[in-house]
Amino acid sequence: MEKAAGDEAYFQRSSLFWLTVITLSFGYYTWVVFWPQSIPYQNLGPLGPFTQYLVDHHHALLRNGYWLAWLIHVGESLCAVVLCKSKGITDGRAQLLWFLQTFLFGIASLSILIAYRPKHQKQT
Repeated sequence: MEKAAGDEAYFQRSSLFWLTVITLSFGYYTWVVFWPQSIPYQNLGPLGPFTQYLVDHHHALLRNGYWLAWLIHVGESLCAVVLCKSKGITDGRAQLLWFLQTFLFGIASLSILIAYRPKHQKQT
């Protein structure tokens, strides 16, 4: 079977909602792990006391979880490259975009690639 035009360069950006949620969440997590003394806990509503409890009693777990999350993102981004090849996405730029987007946003990106079904044309 021959690939349909565009399959080799397929890329789709994740939704703005998920990009925003993940960026803010990871940003907050980074702040909690590396600069917990600068967080205005009293101004964060119910999130403040919860975060302060985690920082005071489980900071090592937070730090290890932070690096584990990045390690998972690395694994997901490598899976994205393998998926690109298996789905016929051979364009180097498209593969790089999938790798980077999945590295930064994880499953929000990878799920789009998993759901992608390349179109095939009958060979003439």
